[in-house]
Amino acid sequence: MSEPRVTLDPADLSPVERKLKSALEEQLTSALQAAARRISADYSGEPVDEVCRRLYEETLTGLHPDIAAGFRPDGPELCRVAEAITRGEIGT
Repeated sequence: MSEPRVTLDPADLSPVERKLKSALEEQLTSALQAAARRISADYSGEPVDEVCRRLYEETLTGLHPDIAAGFRPDGPELCRVAEAITRGEIGT
């Protein structure tokens, strides 16, 4: 798996969020990638659901509080990233 990316559906965004879509995607992607690298670096056999939960929580910590408050990732997609971490496909 290549580095995870966040894409936002414009239909789910407010007019202001649509104007900021690129910047929001950039910030969300950066936080997700950093969280994935941190988790991958110290992964020691935890189950996928635990890695998925941790991925979500660590992504939130990398975001501005206002952005974190609105972060609603697609659960199955986030767990796909967690699965890639458990398979060693996302490195440090």
